Amino acid sequence: MKYYLGIDVGTGSARVGLFEPGGRLVTHHAEAIQMWRPQADFVEQSSDDIWEAICRCSRAVLEISKIDPQAIEGLGFDATCSLVLLDASGAPVSVDPEGEDEKNIIVWMDHRALEETAALNELSGEHSIFEYVGGKISPEMQMPKLLWLKKHLPDSWNRVAHFFDLPDYLTYRATGDLTRSLCSLTCKWTYLAHEAEAGGKGWQSDFLQAAGLGELAEDDYARIGATVRPMGAAIGKGLTESAASELGLQAGTQVGVAIIDAHAGGIGMIGMSEGDAPINLDRRLALIGGTSSCHMAVAPEQRKIAGVWGPYFSSMVPGLWLNEGGQSATGALVDHIIFNHGATADAKEAAESKGMNLYAFLNQTLEAMAGGKGIDHLTAQLHLCPYFHGNRSPRADPHLTGMIAGLKLSATIEDLARLYLATIQAIAYGTRHIIESMNAAGYRIDTLVCCGGGTKNPVFMQQHANATGCRLLIPEEPESVLLGSAMLGAVAAGAYENLEAAMAAMSRPGSGIKPEAETKSYHEAKYTVFHRLYDDQQAYAGLMSGVAVK
Repeated sequence: MKYYLGIDVGTGSARVGLFEPGGRLVTHHAEAIQMWRPQADFVEQSSDDIWEAICRCSRAVLEISKIDPQAIEGLGFDATCSLVLLDASGAPVSVDPEGEDEKNIIVWMDHRALEETAALNELSGEHSIFEYVGGKISPEMQMPKLLWLKKHLPDSWNRVAHFFDLPDYLTYRATGDLTRSLCSLTCKWTYLAHEAEAGGKGWQSDFLQAAGLGELAEDDYARIGATVRPMGAAIGKGLTESAASELGLQAGTQVGVAIIDAHAGGIGMIGMSEGDAPINLDRRLALIGGTSSCHMAVAPEQRKIAGVWGPYFSSMVPGLWLNEGGQSATGALVDHIIFNHGATADAKEAAESKGMNLYAFLNQTLEAMAGGKGIDHLTAQLHLCPYFHGNRSPRADPHLTGMIAGLKLSATIEDLARLYLATIQAIAYGTRHIIESMNAAGYRIDTLVCCGGGTKNPVFMQQHANATGCRLLIPEEPESVLLGSAMLGAVAAGAYENLEAAMAAMSRPGSGIKPEAETKSYHEAKYTVFHRLYDDQQAYAGLMSGVAVK
């Protein structure tokens, strides 16, 4: 039998999964990766550290599975859309204010470039690229980060020979080939894939010039990507001798053009069939949860939605236009609330005494508090605005902040559990807001296909069903992101004619969750409060604007 590796780099860990051709996961392994936060809004990583973690994972998977490396025909990479800097020799170049070259990645969630983001968005009425990013460039995209580097770290800027999105760095490290992914460049670098498809230019030199980044157009865009190919296309001659040795694999093993991690989750599950009924993609939203959440929908035509990224052509499913909503902090927000509360230590001790993880313990606590009546109503007097790291979609405002209304002068385990539930509900209302924006533009979304850490939490999932009114569909293979990457390797190796064929053959539905009808009126009221919190925040900002602090 032949096998395929899916290699995923998330915000906090690297993972490698070994898959059979039909999409069955044989085994997988994860390793933590380093992260530095030198000051507020700065988040940095090391490309060498990430590569070393991948290599440890690959070797562990081979050891666990006892599979002969010669049986592995292909591999695919996905990663967060973080910015990597290398010099002409392939060595790291610093993104850090202290100049440490080891720290050569600006992580996707880094918000150091807010001023540069605002400056770029002042160009919105003059350049067509803004029609394909939901109307506004986000600080999570690469152009603001590049402009920040040019302004604040000119030595690094001048030393850089290659700016990579992290997925493309990984294929470069594996193959020595500078090919960039259509997914990465279109979704995060203002590359217009539909223009290139029609025989025009993907890179828009007039925008780069206006942005103050005109030198990136020199030498046929060599520093940011002269060769751009679709996901799953085979790169170069496959694994180099050195990369193969580090990974424990065979030199020449086929490597597919990479994809962003959330988009890997999208291809890993959005195309799964339910019996013989035809798939109606207009009704499906891929919800990929983790530190943040991404909300992916595809259509045969352009659907321009204010505050929702895209439409991006062929950037997830070939030939279709992608609309990408998202929330900047979901898993990160839940953890922030849980681990910064007066009852955190007591809750952790109680959970450990019962042999439970903290999330399961809080879920159990909520059930006990509800007395068998359903937990939703426990937050009737407690409301949360989830914009602790700004809003990605559809408000597209990185300056928004979080709010909590209804706190009391107590900090018990029950208080923590109630706040945890209010946080999950607020995240679910954010998803509902994105769905409503998409449906207003032509989608008819009533089904969420879900993967990521949240799918392991029954409270998180049921609250999303109840708050959105949508059915949730969980894939048979819960590691959909790894599966999506493995699909890229399978296509690169020729196991499937194209990515669509791999999607159809390698993914299947598992369980489903339906909304509880009796909670509908409760969530209608809470959703109204969700929007009112934002309106109030805007009112507060207006009241305080222009007030000088003496």
